[in-house]
Amino acid sequence: MVDVNDTVKPGQPALSILDLAIVARGETPADAFSHSVEIAQRAEARGYLRVWYAEHHNMSSIASSATSVLIAHVAAHTSTIRLGSGGVMLPNHSPLVIAEQFGTLATLHPGRIDLGLGRAPGTDQNTMRAMRVNPMVSERFPQDVVELQGYLGAESRIPGVKAIPGAGTNVPLFILGSSLFGAQLAARLGMPYGFASHFAPAQLIDAVTAYRREFQPSDALSEPYVIAGVNVIAADSADAAERQFRYVRRRRVARFLRIPRDLTDDEADEVLASPQGQQIAGMMYYTAAGDPEHVRQYLENFAEQANVDELITVHLSPIIEERLQSIDLLADIFGLTGN
Repeated sequence: MVDVNDTVKPGQPALSILDLAIVARGETPADAFSHSVEIAQRAEARGYLRVWYAEHHNMSSIASSATSVLIAHVAAHTSTIRLGSGGVMLPNHSPLVIAEQFGTLATLHPGRIDLGLGRAPGTDQNTMRAMRVNPMVSERFPQDVVELQGYLGAESRIPGVKAIPGAGTNVPLFILGSSLFGAQLAARLGMPYGFASHFAPAQLIDAVTAYRREFQPSDALSEPYVIAGVNVIAADSADAAERQFRYVRRRRVARFLRIPRDLTDDEADEVLASPQGQQIAGMMYYTAAGDPEHVRQYLENFAEQANVDELITVHLSPIIEERLQSIDLLADIFGLTGN
């Protein structure tokens, strides 16, 4: 079920991209969607395995809230690269609706669609209420995953209910998380596991260890398969990468603290030095920012220490030209062979 393309060298982790559909300062969601097409086309040309999009709501800087719609748009402008959700927040939806959406995508683009599933809301409590989501529904996540498997497989687990389209598409499912809960669930169900270490680094090693230790083979997957998120800013020089990283850190702290105006660099640095700012900055603990040689060494060490099969890279550079350069440099670093 977890296919690794032939652009990856033996013994090297597969390389993929998590595109946050960033709405940069002075840009619109339409600009973000145009950039997402550019990123997927470049990733396809350079030999990356997949590009995923994450469901977030009420975040002015991220435009991937209607994840399946964005996947459809990008799929129509690419031809071979795998596309999917990293992830769909299943408690926000009924399993049947997600089966129908991704069944439609898989029918339109056979062999190219992934479905990563998370149980977090992807937003704040006020927005959850606006979405009519009951916080307790996340307790049903394991049962909902199994129900969704049935809709996409050969036999629905709900008598008399069938996903059309969806049934028999066998869209690959991935459990995504940032704690031991997701790791243990993925192991029990025999599913591939993705850890959100690009923004929640604390339990990466423990979660991967638990997943590999407790993994039970299934019809979908015979051996454990681990994906880990890591931030990347690859640039021609260390100075250029550091400049981009400083910008990203300043913007992120203002966004997470919902400061209602643009901060000066000095103000942002002052906030970053505070306990709250340090906590937010710590979310980017796993970041490879530097020249190509530094990024190569960092990612090789990260993949070995985290014991992962695939790196899903988040290219944080503030403007699209820099993100595309980072994608190109990373492909060069690891010797990917494009289509």
